[in-house]
Amino acid sequence: MSRSISATPRVAVVIPCYNEEAVIGSVVEDFRKNLPDAQIYVIDNNSIDDTAGAARRADAYVIHEAQKGKGNAVRRAFAEIDADVYVMTDGDGTYDATRAPEMVDALVHEHLDMVVGTRHTDSEDAYRKGHRFGNKMLNRVLRFLFEEKFEDILSGYRVFSRRFVKTFPALSAGFEIETEMSIHAIHMGCPTKEIATQYFDRGEGTASKLNTYRDGLRILFTMLMMFRHLRPLAMFLAVSCVLLVLTLVLGLPVVFHFLETGMVPRLPTAVAAAGLMVMSVVTFVTGIILDSITYSLKTNKRLAYLQQRSGVGGYTPQKDNGEAS
Repeated sequence: MSRSISATPRVAVVIPCYNEEAVIGSVVEDFRKNLPDAQIYVIDNNSIDDTAGAARRADAYVIHEAQKGKGNAVRRAFAEIDADVYVMTDGDGTYDATRAPEMVDALVHEHLDMVVGTRHTDSEDAYRKGHRFGNKMLNRVLRFLFEEKFEDILSGYRVFSRRFVKTFPALSAGFEIETEMSIHAIHMGCPTKEIATQYFDRGEGTASKLNTYRDGLRILFTMLMMFRHLRPLAMFLAVSCVLLVLTLVLGLPVVFHFLETGMVPRLPTAVAAAGLMVMSVVTFVTGIILDSITYSLKTNKRLAYLQQRSGVGGYTPQKDNGEAS
């Protein structure tokens, strides 16, 4: 049995950007050169410069999104654009457009839902101070919380199947959108792949919109909130265990004293220990209930995911002289 693609997929290049007038034209041209059959869309995130005009002069389609934030721009793009394969990149010229055909080919021929272009560079100027450390730290937090390894969860260079895009809720408003994408892929069991790509210095006349500390904390908070929503039993079990330990620390001395003397001299401590034990049990039961609800919601999301066509063909049986090839 061999694999074949039912038709040539329609490719859309999605470029969310804010105030990238200086380089957006060259970014559009680079991706058109490497993906000549693709439709290129620039999502102008309410820029105050002539980003939209520069994109139109480069013959790209322009979609305006008034709500500031990369997540808002991506959500608008995924809602408005219909394609089979979506290539998402930034408009600052830092990603290598020559790797786009390889990433698209991997998605199509390996029947994946997401391909992530992991960033690699020898330049100290490509990453602002603190970004490299923050990226590594956040990758480790994700691995700890969701037991899945991604090398670069913050990469803005990704290729998606139609099935992924049309079932991805895109709830994030800002730079935490890439983290949400990675966690969604883990939660839904989507087939993914990472491909190393060169990460360039920002183009002259552009500036990073990412705030190291503010956006880093927002990304971390997003991870914790999604961990609570998607793995409630693990989170509530951890809280229950903490409460149980506090119960033992406070209650065991009282119990031992009672067994020796038959008296409870520290009644407030005994009451506090009993209260903590009740809270521990209630927390654990709450986790079980929420986990059952999460399982039901995940099942419904998975069924919705399966109802969408992937956009990149499927496994088609072919015969060659009466034998499977």
